[in-house]
Amino acid sequence: MTEHRQVTIIGSGPAGLTAAVYTARANLAPLVIEGEPSSTSDQPGGQLMLTTEVENFPGFPEGVMGPDLMTRMRAQAERFGAELRTLKVTKVQLDVHPFQIWIGDPNAEPTVTSDSVIVATGAQSLMLGVPNEARLLGYGVSTCATCDGFFFRDRDIAVVGGGDSAMEEALFLTKFARTVTIIHRRDTLRASRIMAERAEANDKIRFLWNSTVADVVGEQAVEKLIIENLQTGERSDLAVTGLFVAIGHRPNTDLFKGQLDMEDSGYLRTVPGTSRTNIEGVFACGDVQDSTYRQAITAAGSGCMAAIDAERWLEAFHHAHAAAT
Repeated sequence: MTEHRQVTIIGSGPAGLTAAVYTARANLAPLVIEGEPSSTSDQPGGQLMLTTEVENFPGFPEGVMGPDLMTRMRAQAERFGAELRTLKVTKVQLDVHPFQIWIGDPNAEPTVTSDSVIVATGAQSLMLGVPNEARLLGYGVSTCATCDGFFFRDRDIAVVGGGDSAMEEALFLTKFARTVTIIHRRDTLRASRIMAERAEANDKIRFLWNSTVADVVGEQAVEKLIIENLQTGERSDLAVTGLFVAIGHRPNTDLFKGQLDMEDSGYLRTVPGTSRTNIEGVFACGDVQDSTYRQAITAAGSGCMAAIDAERWLEAFHHAHAAAT
């Protein structure tokens, strides 16, 4: 049986759960379809479920473990009446109203129809795919210098990548680290000239050209990297205690292709200063529409925006519908 909701939130990271708190407090009884634990691109709780200690989320002066923070946000949303389902959305149809959402068989009747939809499906960091990388994520392997750089004060660390994002990460990390080694597959950077020159001029930064990480070594934390020279095939050890992977991000927007406007990079477009997409009644928040900041606190803030935008849109929608009848 198809059920109907006023608000359906797809995704349950900081953006989705904040949107759930706000829409629940507005008595909109939101349904949150939070994803499945088996899917790396659809992780309930978002990327913070793969993070260890979070020290830059306001309100936690002693820091908080990523999964603990998301558990608290989840409980807060449920306290105010949000319903969370640990399931995966398989299809959406946004060219009809109410909007249609499928969980499970996309060829069956829609599972949910909804007056409004908040998209909070997030983005995933691209990883190297080498042995031990996933096991040591949060234990020396990181995808966010802003989040984790502080933990590497006076350490030797490495950054993988050759674009602007990698240079930004490396330059930021020089504020804390003793040395930063940039590992790049080519012999020239893809970064813009100004970013490349800044990195090359920094005394703390060195480069390993034509090289890649073949493995990450460490029992409880990163102890060293195995580096492979792509020209000679020779392997060598690089003694570092931190590895920052900066080879890009991929927004989780496959569900919405051909329906919602996207940047060439796949990020959803929203009207500046709002969470509104190109479809009335559909809103987007968090990393799925933010290629710049990608922080838990900015995601939560945009989740609040989406909830308020959705609440106001629903009020206008119901008022117009009542006037028409």
